[in-house]
Amino acid sequence: MAKVTLVLASGPGFPQGDPECRYEIEVTLDATGRLDPEAWFADPNPWPARRRWRDEWPRDGDMQLDEETGAWSLRFFPKPGEAGEAPPYEVIRTNVPMRPGEYLTIREPDGREFGYRIVSTA
Repeated sequence: MAKVTLVLASGPGFPQGDPECRYEIEVTLDATGRLDPEAWFADPNPWPARRRWRDEWPRDGDMQLDEETGAWSLRFFPKPGEAGEAPPYEVIRTNVPMRPGEYLTIREPDGREFGYRIVSTA
């Protein structure tokens, strides 16, 4: 699996981005460097994800794939003391290869969209 790190490039309240706002996802990539749906369906274990946002507790979660639409999303679990499960964050608004320098969009549950730059794939 590859560990892909995404850093906030721009969005509401962050016109210049913020390197302290990031996502780290562990995923399997296909031969073109894109998220591999076949590998996701075949893997019995969830693909881990972590959200680190300035001045907030890190959130652990996982990658999800909608079988009907093929849309990828990130699901994050409540932090200590919170009730319920947060709705998924829709991710990958474009079908880009997961390599440094590429950009993608994440739409938050409230509908706001943020641009992220892929900074590493290890």
